[in-house]
Amino acid sequence: MDFIILNRLRRHWEMMIAGLSIIAIAMYIVLRLMHSTFSDLPLLIVIVLGGVPLFFQILFKLLKGNLGADSLAAIAIVTAFLLNEYLAATLIILMLASGQTLESYATRKASSVLRALAERMPNVVHRKTESKIDDIPLDDVRVDDTMVVYPHETCPVDGVVTEGHGSMDESYLSGEPYQISKAPGTTVLSGAINGESLLIIKATNLPSDSRFAAIVKVLAEAEQKRPNLRRLGDQIGAIFAPIALMFALAAWYFSGDAIRFLSVIVIATPCPLLIAIPITLISAISMAAKQSIIIKDPTILESLPTCRTAIFDKTGTLTYGKPSLTAIDCAKCIDKNFILQQVASIERYSKHPLSSAIIKASEILELPLLEASRVLEKAGQGLFGVIDGHEILITHRKKIEHTYPEIFKQLPPLSVGLECIILVDNQYAATFRFQDIPRQESASFIKHLSPAHQFKKIMVVSGDRESEVKYLGKILNLTDLYSSQSPEQKIEIVRSEQQKNPTLFMGDGINDAPALTAATVGIAFGQYSNVTSEAAGAVIMDNSLSKVDQLIHLSILTRKIALQSAVGGMALSIIGMSFAAAGLITPVNGALLQEVIDILAMINALRLTWKGNIEIDLPTE
Repeated sequence: MDFIILNRLRRHWEMMIAGLSIIAIAMYIVLRLMHSTFSDLPLLIVIVLGGVPLFFQILFKLLKGNLGADSLAAIAIVTAFLLNEYLAATLIILMLASGQTLESYATRKASSVLRALAERMPNVVHRKTESKIDDIPLDDVRVDDTMVVYPHETCPVDGVVTEGHGSMDESYLSGEPYQISKAPGTTVLSGAINGESLLIIKATNLPSDSRFAAIVKVLAEAEQKRPNLRRLGDQIGAIFAPIALMFALAAWYFSGDAIRFLSVIVIATPCPLLIAIPITLISAISMAAKQSIIIKDPTILESLPTCRTAIFDKTGTLTYGKPSLTAIDCAKCIDKNFILQQVASIERYSKHPLSSAIIKASEILELPLLEASRVLEKAGQGLFGVIDGHEILITHRKKIEHTYPEIFKQLPPLSVGLECIILVDNQYAATFRFQDIPRQESASFIKHLSPAHQFKKIMVVSGDRESEVKYLGKILNLTDLYSSQSPEQKIEIVRSEQQKNPTLFMGDGINDAPALTAATVGIAFGQYSNVTSEAAGAVIMDNSLSKVDQLIHLSILTRKIALQSAVGGMALSIIGMSFAAAGLITPVNGALLQEVIDILAMINALRLTWKGNIEIDLPTE
């Protein structure tokens, strides 16, 4: 049966047992007041329907070597039943069922990253023959088949463009921050998003051998090797449970009264762990959602404060993921604003990926666009236009080298990022340079990670080119840099660092999904890829590093309040256990006392809901 259905059924069953326990206790009280001989019957029904499955569920965990917080509850249920303390057993079942119900709501909804990946790819593709275009299943595509990719569709296979001119967004797959121009002869990657032009491609790989399929395979392996995080409640329960059990056995041994054993175990049942910690997590999840942070895996709130290595993807994470015009190198006697106005006036007719950056730069300077004529754009050649009788060519360095060798000698040296060369009337006029610039808060965020949050190592692992990654590293004062990394290489780096310290990984592309899954904590900027969002433990919807700082502070506060609730509840339980060992508290009174302790722990756990905003210490530039 599907995991999602099983999870839903389990959640409904837990809610049903909790409700049934309350009804049974109410009926028991009424029947006792009526002096009925059947007063225990409602309690026995709950013990059979709820206690037996809960007992075997806990027993299964014990057989796996997990002596957790709920093992005492299983012992208490069996002991209470054997000693005919049915009300005490029912109260314990109520505690367990209500705690697990809360835990279900605090735990992420079951979702499949691999299913999300599969949904991204089209099931039906368009194969072109000599006379027509047929829609066929993706799995029927063969090498050398001619495929039609319509505007805004996902490219179904790896291939080569045979007809058409346009661009594709490959940033999800390659890590490159720009849309890549496509013309006959250029390669395309499966999973890339087509732009506004129809393209015809020839398949060079089977769908099962494509780049996208390779990422799916790596992600499947990452899912199987996902870090097994031990919950905070289990860690405390593993220490408290054997101590409480020995305390109860000692009370029984020295008094000779098995009821005292039961009383101690009932009070020792660690409901502050089973209830207060989930409530703390629910409060934190709710508070995060108000800040546009979606927490998909509550365990990150417990493990994020322990992370000591931070690994960042570059594009869309530390940078905005969009090219910006950063410099204009002009020839002598050429004014920057003049040449920008001329170029922008022609670029408005182009769909080239860099056109928007040029137009935006002209808008910032409030330069009015001029009328252009004879605008012509050929793939691989550049953009040509005439303004006020002057011929303007916007092209690239290779075109200049092959067509204008004398002008090529005048060009400034290559720099990081992208560039375009401007000729006016066949004379060199300017070089426009573009960069995927860092986020405004990147430098301050990186700088404060070590002193404020005890990160020992900060790395950039990117699919982008070496020059771009080094440029970013220089700006952010980072030296631990990895460039041109495939998803397979990224996941190996994460696993290697994971063996040394708990690791935080941040990314936003499909090529980051395996690494997000493998890290102790994976955080995604999630506006663009549902696949990345599914793989991550938390998703930052506002695409701001200040939100990451909020999440770190929220996790620290959550862990602090959870520990206070758990340790404080345990301390009160130990006091109650002492009175129970002395014979001053019955099992039923012990269960009621434990409920009072639960309420106190829950009130403390709810403190998060009373806070307004998450305070951060990220310095402003």
